[in-house]
Amino acid sequence: MKLPGRNRCFVRLAALMLAVFAAAPAAMAMTNFIAGADMSLLAYFESSNITYKASGQTQDALTILKNNGINCIRLRVFTSSAALAQTDPYDYINNLTYTVPLAARVKKAGLQLLIDFHYSDTWADPGNQATPVAWTNLDFGSLVLQMRSYNSNCIAAFVAAGATPDYVQVGNEITGGMLWPNGAVPGSDASTQWSQLAQLINAAIQGIHDVTGTNSPKIIVHIDRGGDWNTTKWFFDNLIQSQHVQIDYIGESYYPFWHGPLNDLANCLTNAALRYNKPVIVAETAFPWTNTYWTTNIIGFSGSTNGQAQYMMALAQIVKNVPNGLGGGIFWWGSEYQNLRRVNEAGFNTASFFDAKGNVLPAAAVDGQTAAPLTLTATISGTNVNVFWPLSGAGLKLRSTTTSLSAPAWAAVTNSVQNTGTTFYTTLPLNNAASARFYRLQTN
Repeated sequence: MKLPGRNRCFVRLAALMLAVFAAAPAAMAMTNFIAGADMSLLAYFESSNITYKASGQTQDALTILKNNGINCIRLRVFTSSAALAQTDPYDYINNLTYTVPLAARVKKAGLQLLIDFHYSDTWADPGNQATPVAWTNLDFGSLVLQMRSYNSNCIAAFVAAGATPDYVQVGNEITGGMLWPNGAVPGSDASTQWSQLAQLINAAIQGIHDVTGTNSPKIIVHIDRGGDWNTTKWFFDNLIQSQHVQIDYIGESYYPFWHGPLNDLANCLTNAALRYNKPVIVAETAFPWTNTYWTTNIIGFSGSTNGQAQYMMALAQIVKNVPNGLGGGIFWWGSEYQNLRRVNEAGFNTASFFDAKGNVLPAAAVDGQTAAPLTLTATISGTNVNVFWPLSGAGLKLRSTTTSLSAPAWAAVTNSVQNTGTTFYTTLPLNNAASARFYRLQTN
């Protein structure tokens, strides 16, 4: 929860009584940060007798993730027919018929929902943005109308099922546009192509608003250049500044085995947030929990359960450190993946939130801690005090004072800060046992 200029959490250390009191304002009980996971193929995996476990016990995967602190689930939507979905489920099953009941499960589990429209019969990505077969004979004007009605009808289906989305992604990794060739960018005539892409996106947004009105979900536009500020700038300068498309969030894919070091991501997210004054999210990411598919060492982290958790911790700190509180969240891609025979999963069964036996991995808890209630706790050990706070406080600074006056002077705490993977902590001397000391986290 962002407060004007600072985030406040207090700990009063009364060493004379050998007691520690921790308190936080009620406003700090929740956070707006999205701790997300893509679970688009959950029902498909379940239909193939895949199970999910926590503490050795089989449970609903959505419940497992929620219990680990994850607060939002992302589900993709294809335009595929029932026949395609039956013939090749892995590549076509994510149509509206499949996704609506899964979305209803998400909402019933008490989780937020992001709907990721691909506007294609199958996977849409930077190299594949094929117009749905049923739409290929439409002229451009008819295609714009189709986008409005399609989005309206889809959102109405989710609403009717009790699964109103909290977020909607208009297109998936649309760095080169979508609904090719009409919405391709830059194209041979850049000004015309950008105008057409903007019209298609605006029609989609209008279709969403037609159903949800003033209570509309937040709109995300998502590209695949988390480590590439120059291309990000090119894309959103055209879309936002030249075409004036109104969106709520900027989404970026960032996979460390494809998109470079974390410093490149930090640079891109920071620049995007400052230039467009919009929250930025990592809409897709993943990291392996075993080195059987990807390189053993990736940007300094090993392909192991510990390396996966360490990567998630480092990623969270980067997003949390985006200026002005504009680091909006993280979605782990392929969270539900496990090995299926005769299915090419491109290695993502080794980069999910569940191991080969279906056990939930530590990285899921790290993800969930990015949205944990922001409180300070403390313990006294001999002549020292240990102060703890969750990963949701990444990017905040610990400060202290010895007075409870209404406007005390808060000094920076310079002691080294460590982390356990999900929790930050620092060790401080008690100094004068007859005095009290107050601590808080703030943004500067």
